[in-house]
Amino acid sequence: MDRRLLALAALFFVNLLYGINYVVAKGLMPDVIGPSGFILLRVAGANLLFWPVWLIKRERVAWSDAGRLVLCGISGVAVNQLMFFHGLMRTSPVHASIIMVATPILVLVLSGVLIGERITRAKMLGVTLGAIGALVLIFIGGEASGTSSVMGDLFIFINASSYAIFLVMVKPLMSKYSAVTVMSWCFLVGSIIVVPFGLYEFSQVDWLGLTPPDIWSLAFVVVMVTFVAYLLNTWALRVVQPSVAGTFIYLQPILALLAAYILLPDALDLGWSQALAAVCIFLGVWLVGRKDRRAPG
Repeated sequence: MDRRLLALAALFFVNLLYGINYVVAKGLMPDVIGPSGFILLRVAGANLLFWPVWLIKRERVAWSDAGRLVLCGISGVAVNQLMFFHGLMRTSPVHASIIMVATPILVLVLSGVLIGERITRAKMLGVTLGAIGALVLIFIGGEASGTSSVMGDLFIFINASSYAIFLVMVKPLMSKYSAVTVMSWCFLVGSIIVVPFGLYEFSQVDWLGLTPPDIWSLAFVVVMVTFVAYLLNTWALRVVQPSVAGTFIYLQPILALLAAYILLPDALDLGWSQALAAVCIFLGVWLVGRKDRRAPG
C-alpha cells in the first residue's frame, strides 16, 4: 500500500481512538480517578511502553534538536493534556468542542509561518468545510451543554494552541528520527511537568478496588489512546504535512458519536443533520488530505 494512504489510514485510526476515548474516559472520571491523576497514569504508562522499545534500537538525538524536543514534550504532552482535562472540568462540552475547532485552523496558519507549508485553496476550503460540519454537530447537541466559565474556555484554547504548536514543531524531527525516539523523549519531558500536578490524585486511587471493566478501560486509555495513538500520529507526520494531521481532528465528533451510538445505542438519536455534518467533515478532510501536485507530502 502507498505510504501516504497508510499515513491517512493511521490518522483515521488515531482519531477513532480519540473518539472512543470520550466515552471511555468519561466513565472513569472523577469517581475512579481524578483528571490530574489520570494524566499522570497516561504519561507514566507511555514511558513504560516507549522506552523499552527505544532501548532495542537506541537511536541518538543531536543536541541541536534538544530544544525542539523539549518544546514538543511541553506542548504535545504536558500542557496539551493538563489544559484539556482541567478545562473540560470548568466549561461545558459545547464550549470545549467549539474552541477545539480552532486547532486545524491554527495548525494551517502555523505550518505556513513556521515551516513554510504551502497553503492551497483546497486546504483552506477543506478546513472551512470541516469547521462547518463540526460546528453543526456541536450545536445539535447544545441542549446538554452544562455550565461554562471564562477560565475553562481559556484552558481549552491553550490546549488547542499547544497541540497545534506540537503538530507543527514535531514535523522536522520526524524527518530525522523514528516516532519511538521522538515520543520517548517527549513523554519523558512531559512526565517531569505532570508529576507534581497528578501525584496526589494518583495516590488516592483505590487500585485494589478496581473492577475488571475499570481496569480494561484504564488499559485502553494508556495503551491505545496514549501509546498507539501518539506513535501512529507522529509516524504519519513523516509522510503528510501538519495541516493534514490537524484536519483529521474534525473527524472526532463524528467518531465519538458513532462510538457512543455503538456502546450506548439508546442514548443517541442520529438524523439527517448529523449525516450532513459528516459529509462536510469527510469532504473537508479529503480536500486537505489529497496530495498536492505541486508540493510533496
